[in-house]
Amino acid sequence: MEYLPNIIFVLLLLAGVGYFASNIKKMIRNIQLGKKVDRSDRKGERFAQMARIALGQSKMVRRPIAGFLHVIVYVGFVIINIEVFEIIIDGITGQHRIFAPYLGGVYDVLIAIFEILAFLVVATVVIFWLRRNVMNIKRLMMGELKGWPKNDANYILYFEVVLMTLFLTMNAADLSIQEGVMAGRFTSEAATHYVNAGSFPISGFIAPLFDGMSFESLLIIERTCWWLHIAGILIFLNYLYWSKHLHIMLAFPNVYFAKLTPKGQFTNMAAVTKEVKMMMDPNADPFAASDPNDADEVPAALGANDIFDLDQVQLLNAYTCTECGRCTSECPANITGKKLSPRKIMMDTRDRLEEVGAVINKEGVWNDDGKTLLNDYITTEELWACTTCNACVEACPIGIDPLSIIIEMRRYLVLENSAAPSELNVTMSNIENNGAPWPYNQMDRLNWVNE
Repeated sequence: MEYLPNIIFVLLLLAGVGYFASNIKKMIRNIQLGKKVDRSDRKGERFAQMARIALGQSKMVRRPIAGFLHVIVYVGFVIINIEVFEIIIDGITGQHRIFAPYLGGVYDVLIAIFEILAFLVVATVVIFWLRRNVMNIKRLMMGELKGWPKNDANYILYFEVVLMTLFLTMNAADLSIQEGVMAGRFTSEAATHYVNAGSFPISGFIAPLFDGMSFESLLIIERTCWWLHIAGILIFLNYLYWSKHLHIMLAFPNVYFAKLTPKGQFTNMAAVTKEVKMMMDPNADPFAASDPNDADEVPAALGANDIFDLDQVQLLNAYTCTECGRCTSECPANITGKKLSPRKIMMDTRDRLEEVGAVINKEGVWNDDGKTLLNDYITTEELWACTTCNACVEACPIGIDPLSIIIEMRRYLVLENSAAPSELNVTMSNIENNGAPWPYNQMDRLNWVNE
């Protein structure tokens, strides 16, 4: 029975990490439903971009208030996980503050930093909650955030407050036990297990609430908070998959694989390029496959109708979206009252991807459900409202590119369905007939000179 808590802890840890790993495996499978794209070039630039944007938060702080608050939570989340590492080792080995004897005074400094950050995280989370629920900030009150997205954002805030409160309360009870041992009030072997270690600048204000309590009562409080804290972290870890906060982990690969080409540069479609080359080469074999090893090659769809037509980086973008709305708040189409919201484009893509994944989870393979990303999730009105200005791409703090999805779906409408707006059809017809967007014959272009 002595090792029962350790066994329970290990089983809890394995269950939490195992379930998280299985969900991440499903997410990777879903992303791989998209087309492969080669982003293995310019590795040095990619790592530098990842360090600057994902790690350094350089685009986040462009909005100073929200950016500074986010950096506090970000740094707190990263550094406090060092303390979680110690908790895991303690839980496996049955020790208490196992690093304290080896780190000495450094350990005291670390615990003090953890506590200050935990307090700052709580204060920042309260401000975030007020911003989302009281201050009526436009980008946080839009239609696509109603229901689950709004609740999800709040659930994460509640999670963080509870986890930080448990951490500080655990430390406060620990401090009270340490003081009791040093004062000679607690002399049992279980009490002396609590070594004199750590510096507690925040929980030191909580500890007086426990004055006069017995060692047994303090031990129950400390152990309860310890178990709830680690269980809460494992629950939080597994909740991430269902939450917009999946960006905590995906921001780094997402920024790494972001395009390095100029933002206004469109990519040529291989299928169209092939057709044009054949039209320009009278000796070309129209039946030749682009890959000599694939004579039965099936032509790819021109543009994107569903998530299968998007590339894997675009699907990674969808999973990484933080739903912060910076893209939408800077979109000129949205500002002028049009239906387009770049954030909704990314949310719809993720929702459709999850819907497809759910079918595969249930049936083992993909069976067409009669739905598509285009029309069932994203309307043509949204797509044609886009001005292709790249404001959304520039605004995103973690390198997400809603415009690339919009462009691919527009291509599908034009090339597969011939469903462009009348104004665009007129322009393309003029280019085809006159070599310019204007409705004038090439021979008449210079007539204005005679006037």
